[in-house]
Amino acid sequence: MTTATHTELQHTAPAPGLLPGTQSSSKKALWTGRVLSGIAVLFLLFDATGKLLQIPEAQQGTVELGYPVSVLFGLGIVQLVCLAVYLIPRLSVLGAILWTGYLGGAVATHVRVGNPLFSHMLFPVYVATLLWLGLWLRDARLRAVLPGRATSPKSSGRPGAEP
Repeated sequence: MTTATHTELQHTAPAPGLLPGTQSSSKKALWTGRVLSGIAVLFLLFDATGKLLQIPEAQQGTVELGYPVSVLFGLGIVQLVCLAVYLIPRLSVLGAILWTGYLGGAVATHVRVGNPLFSHMLFPVYVATLLWLGLWLRDARLRAVLPGRATSPKSSGRPGAEP
């Protein structure tokens, strides 16, 4: 009788997401993640472009939020940097963290000026949710760190759950 080493077991175990019956759901999750991320990225690219070009609507919105028009270009640059970091696969989690900070500031701004809750104050939260959910669906490493549910019955905490 031979015993398998830890290394041999690693090489013979199927890769996550490639177990029978899970490949199609894995592909669906990947494409759903790409679509959700794409929606957020397109919106943020549109917003950054408006700030960089200093279009009248961006200028008006900035003044209404209590900021001088002179901050628009700098905000557009910050958005493009955050977007570039988010779009680089190895740095995408860092990009999502940077966007979370930026969008948190947007929430604070809307709270400060007393804008409506669901249409203005929470809109940056909706965008951040698209960014994070899209990334979570696309990135197995992130799912390993932030699982969507318990991975074993043991961790369910229910009496009588089988090990």
